[in-house]
Amino acid sequence: MRYLIDTNILVDIIVHDDISSDLSEIINDCEHTVYVSSESIKEFIHLVQIRRIKPKKEFGSMDIFCLIENILGFGVKYVAEEHLRTFFNLDVVEGHNDPSDRLIIAQAITEKIPLISSDRKFSKYRKQGLDFIPNY
Repeated sequence: MRYLIDTNILVDIIVHDDISSDLSEIINDCEHTVYVSSESIKEFIHLVQIRRIKPKKEFGSMDIFCLIENILGFGVKYVAEEHLRTFFNLDVVEGHNDPSDRLIIAQAITEKIPLISSDRKFSKYRKQGLDFIPNY
C-alpha cells in the first residue's frame, strides 16, 4: 500500500524521532511505499533555515534528498499540474487555511493515497475525498 506523510510527520521522524507505534509499523513494513511531498521538503528546508527545527546530529549535514530517499527509504511526490488543479478546486475548511497543508492534501486526494498527519484539522477534508490516517 502507498502512503503520503505530511510535514509534521517528516519533522517528527528527522528531528524528534517521535512517532506512534502504528506509524512505525506502516513505515517499517516493506510491503508499504511511503512518500513525502516536495512541498513538505520545501517546508522542512525553510524550518531549518529559520532555525525553528534542527535535525538530529547524524542528519545535520546530510543532503535532504539523500536522507529521505536513501536513509529513510521514502519516495518523493513532486507537485504536478494535476495536484494544482485539485488544489484550486479544494474548498477551504473553517479554521484551516495553510496553503502548504492544502497542497499536500490535494496531492493525496489526486493520487488516491492515504495521508498520515498529526494535524487534526486534516480530518475536515474527508468530505472532499481525503483518505486521512491520524497520527495521535
